[in-house]
Amino acid sequence: MTTRLVQLRTTNGARAVAATRNGTTHFIRGATSLYSLAREAIEAKISLDALVTRRGVAAELIDLAQLLAGNQVLAPIDHPDSAHVWLTGTGLTHLGSADARDRMHAKAHSADASDSLKMFRLGLEGGKVHGAGPGVQPEWFYKGDGSALVAPEAPLVSPSFASDGGEEPELAGIYVIGADGTPFRLGFALANEFSDHVMERQNYLYLAHSKLRPAAIGPELLLGHLPADIRGVTRIRRKGTAIWEGTFLTGEDNMSHYVRNLEHHHFKYPMFRRPGDVHVHFFGTATLSFSDGIQAQDGDVFEIEAAPFGLPLRNPLRTTPSAAVRIESL
Repeated sequence: MTTRLVQLRTTNGARAVAATRNGTTHFIRGATSLYSLAREAIEAKISLDALVTRRGVAAELIDLAQLLAGNQVLAPIDHPDSAHVWLTGTGLTHLGSADARDRMHAKAHSADASDSLKMFRLGLEGGKVHGAGPGVQPEWFYKGDGSALVAPEAPLVSPSFASDGGEEPELAGIYVIGADGTPFRLGFALANEFSDHVMERQNYLYLAHSKLRPAAIGPELLLGHLPADIRGVTRIRRKGTAIWEGTFLTGEDNMSHYVRNLEHHHFKYPMFRRPGDVHVHFFGTATLSFSDGIQAQDGDVFEIEAAPFGLPLRNPLRTTPSAAVRIESL
């Protein structure tokens, strides 16, 4: 049985958590946040799925699509203090189409390979190591804290100093750190790891700047193991009409790294194992509208969907003026 969890606000503004099982969605009794549920499951030494069963669900059926349309669905994870949420990710982790894979693999072994292609080659050769030891470390980046986390249907805000605001359809792993420093994976969610691709292409050393943008996850958190082969659709709608659509492939069959390897190379750093913290870690993608020459405009809506994750993740693009920063000396 597949279980998906969603955080939302009820019609009276109260927070709640609901579970979807066997095609129906119900409120989990007494649950107001996924973070609290995760802490309870960790202390009880049981899975989130088992905790949902233990708590039970209300009899009332929930129309999740209606709540999503009414902007009542929250990001599937948050923390009472957003400074205790880490948004991070790994890139160059996906194989893409067979043709693209062959071209990248061949060029990566040439004498004039770029640093990106060399990193891609390292993943191809050492990202999936069988046995006890870890594989090669991937590219890694930081996106922000919990203040950069955007709910489904909410705008992805691009600062006016940005060169571009483009989607990255992928998956994110959601984690809570236990009292003893153990990372616990709650599950996986659809994600739009929104980035500035024009800035990044100017110079690879601008990658860090290009990633300091908001990101959206949800609507639902998929519990349990990640399917090995996931095929989703990503599109951009302008005034209700799709101006671009692509297929994105993810899951370990379509990746050059095992998920456990990406997790290891993130959580090997002690600062990422601080008890009580939340981590949202993005696993990368091989599909971008930017690669097809598309540049999103204000009001465009990014839409990402994949069968195991229930409802689609949709977010409009909004550019906002950037305030001047005044630095004062003490």
